[in-house]
Amino acid sequence: MTNDGPGPIPDESYRWSRKGRRMRGFEAASGLLKDRIRSAGESRGFAVTRLLTHWPEVVGEDLARVTRPVKVGYSKGAFGATLTVLVKPTDAPMVQMQLPRIRDRVNACYGYAAISRVTLTQTAPMGFAEGQAQFLAPPPVAPPAPPPEILAKAHETAEGVQDEGLRRALEMLAANVLTRRRT
Repeated sequence: MTNDGPGPIPDESYRWSRKGRRMRGFEAASGLLKDRIRSAGESRGFAVTRLLTHWPEVVGEDLARVTRPVKVGYSKGAFGATLTVLVKPTDAPMVQMQLPRIRDRVNACYGYAAISRVTLTQTAPMGFAEGQAQFLAPPPVAPPAPPPEILAKAHETAEGVQDEGLRRALEMLAANVLTRRRT
């Protein structure tokens, strides 16, 4: 018997997509998690999962560092939903002033005026949902560059060294030492 088909029958090592086509290579992680994120989001009222997955892009980096969306509640007979946002008690007064901005940006994400109210729930960063809500610290600030006269003196100090890497390291060390003496 000859086999005129495309080849042997695929075994368990082949993966098949939902549409019946064979998947080739790696599958994107977002594709694997899309259904789980959607079901978790829908259980908390989020019709648009992008609000959960792209929160920093929706509200901005400054607000995303101190807030997390918790749920969207729909009341009977009223137009618009209520978005509940988690915030640390120390940041709540500043976030309270930003509520109209949050509402406008979330509605822009939905594409229409889906959210009519935004409420805050306050808790410690590790006290909500068994430590799952973690607020990010602000990015570290780079130290200011030393003045040009200190850089010139540091370059002069390491001038006789032939190895380029060692010379740069000695210049940095000299600049640090000279800067500390100055203050």
